Amino acid sequence: MINLHIGKIFEKIVDWLDTNFEPLFDFITEVIDKLITGLQDILLFPPNIVLIVIFVLLAWKAAGKGVSLFTLIGLGLIVSMDLWEETIETLSLVMASAIIALIIGIPLGIWASRSKTVDKVIRPILDFMQTMPAFVYLIPAVLFFDMGNVPGAIATVIFAMPPVVRLTNLGIRQVPTEVVEAAKSFGSTSKQMLIKVQLPIALPTILAGVNQTIMLSLSMVVIASMIGARGLGEKVYSGITQLQIGTGFEGGVAVVILAMILDRITQALGNSDKVKQ
Repeated sequence: MINLHIGKIFEKIVDWLDTNFEPLFDFITEVIDKLITGLQDILLFPPNIVLIVIFVLLAWKAAGKGVSLFTLIGLGLIVSMDLWEETIETLSLVMASAIIALIIGIPLGIWASRSKTVDKVIRPILDFMQTMPAFVYLIPAVLFFDMGNVPGAIATVIFAMPPVVRLTNLGIRQVPTEVVEAAKSFGSTSKQMLIKVQLPIALPTILAGVNQTIMLSLSMVVIASMIGARGLGEKVYSGITQLQIGTGFEGGVAVVILAMILDRITQALGNSDKVKQ
């Protein structure tokens, strides 16, 4: 029987990429690092009470009094556990990863919705990205981008991007045929069709993809801490490795609170858009 160790082939590919594209990886590292640190600086600039009020008002506007009350209590608990700075570091990492995933994922979803060939090519790639164990993404991320927040963000983007690609594709494909035909009969160009007809109708489905991308990004927080990503994941990871049960539990609770707040707000945005339609 022939032994085929594809891991060795993968190693050679990674070595070749690292050798020939090092300037590109350095540029990507610098851009993502500035994005993450910039978000951190912005969110840490005002006193925590100011940011809490902003989050509460946003939750009240998007999802109602119940979610706004939970936001107030949850963020107050995070402050009382002295985890505010770590929460902002985690939020900045999640926001940066989600922004990158959406910038890449939404255009890919649009492209796939408009081309059957692209859809057929991209579908198995997305399956691979979603089913590959998340820990595996840490290996090339560390090799290409060293340790810290940047490789954590890269691994998070790869892990979290498939839902927004799939749901953008699905949302546009589910636009009623009669609506598309009506737009064509009025002389809409392909660009006008996309911007004025398909995207607005598909927006609730796309927002569901945004919600899933953000949730998957948060699920990578603890895993990314294994390669130096800072924030709440670092607290949980240190609690595991150093048997600091209280520290790990508090970090986990803070992650859950942040996840629930982001989930409820993004879900409500999608639902409110449906109501408007």
